[in-house]
Amino acid sequence: ISSCLFYAYGSGDFFPFFLTAIFVNYIFGHHLSKSINKDKRYRFSVMWLGIAFNLSLLAYYKYTDFAILNLNLLLDSPIPYQNILLPIGISFFTFQLIAYLVDSYRGQTKDYGLVNYLMFITFFPQLIVGPIVHHKDVVPQYQNLKQTLPRLNNIAKGLFLFTIGCTKKLLIADPLSNWAQGAFDTAQTLNTLESWTASLSYTLSYYFDLSGYADMAIGLGIMFGIALPVNFNSPYKARNFADYWRRWHMTLSKFLGDYIFRNIYDKSKGNFNFYLALFVTFFVSGFWHGAGWTFVVWGVINGIFVIASHMMNKAHLRLPFLLAWTMTFIGVISTRVLFVADNFSDAYHVLVQMFSFNNFEETIHLASTQPLYLLIGMILVLAFPNSTQLLDNYKPTITYAIVTALLLTISLLNMSYVRGFLYFQF
Repeated sequence: ISSCLFYAYGSGDFFPFFLTAIFVNYIFGHHLSKSINKDKRYRFSVMWLGIAFNLSLLAYYKYTDFAILNLNLLLDSPIPYQNILLPIGISFFTFQLIAYLVDSYRGQTKDYGLVNYLMFITFFPQLIVGPIVHHKDVVPQYQNLKQTLPRLNNIAKGLFLFTIGCTKKLLIADPLSNWAQGAFDTAQTLNTLESWTASLSYTLSYYFDLSGYADMAIGLGIMFGIALPVNFNSPYKARNFADYWRRWHMTLSKFLGDYIFRNIYDKSKGNFNFYLALFVTFFVSGFWHGAGWTFVVWGVINGIFVIASHMMNKAHLRLPFLLAWTMTFIGVISTRVLFVADNFSDAYHVLVQMFSFNNFEETIHLASTQPLYLLIGMILVLAFPNSTQLLDNYKPTITYAIVTALLLTISLLNMSYVRGFLYFQF
């Protein structure tokens, strides 16, 4: 009930549709679980009817104006845009509902009661920006919860990780995002130095923003005695794109691997089928991230880079780590430009300027204010342990208490200047 009230507070008019989606999926899933011995074609049709319901809801809210945009390019009389407000978290909980339906079809959810199902979907820390939770990871935890007093050690550990997340978001991600967004709003005016500064700022801010939210969600889960899955594992230390995607937004990668890649890949069909499955998976990932062709191209390019990484691995080609890391990180920054630019024209200008070395003498005041944040961000992502490693070393000592209290206090003092989480728009 508390999680539903939490979502209702932020979702406004969409809340009744959210509840409808939850209960419609429970009816579909419950029926699939109970009809495990019925005709397979019938059950398959029921599963896809439920999936179509979820995708239709997502398509209406997220892709209506994108479809109108493409139709208007073909039609003489343009269709007016609907300007539909995207409900928070719809991309995330849609994936969780689809996974529930598929696994209900497979007979893997038959012992789920209504309350545990509702907790799986609505648990407030991860409801709107993830981590994307698979029912097998959390429903058994809800089933085994005992009605006891909270454990103080869990509250201390959870608060410690929650504080790390707050610090990432408020003290690092937001200052980086503020400048980068201002720069990309005038992308066509940026020179080489400004283009690199804006692109690196966004690359770092996305990591600290999304991983900061994940830390806060996981920390809150620990306080309640629920272990949510780790979502990041130092992705900017990766030596190639395959390694990068094993470390970045790990719960999304797992979902796409389980429900897209593995439904296409057939080991008996050789390398081409493997690379095709990778390509389709990243195409879907790009389309899921946003309603725009820049996101689709971003997904396709990432897929090509991952395929190239696997090709090199199969050919036993291994570059020196420093060269491999440098090429990978430049690739991550360059693809991030496509991810954040409003259109291809802005992305093209920034990318051309990034690799044009004729105007380094040109700069603006804002570009000169970023080096400290960029330096701190790079040091943290490359030289320091990540949040999971910090939590593994956590001890309930005075030192940890003081550091936690200090960082949390500083973060709370910056709450007046907080930006919305970057993934709220997806």
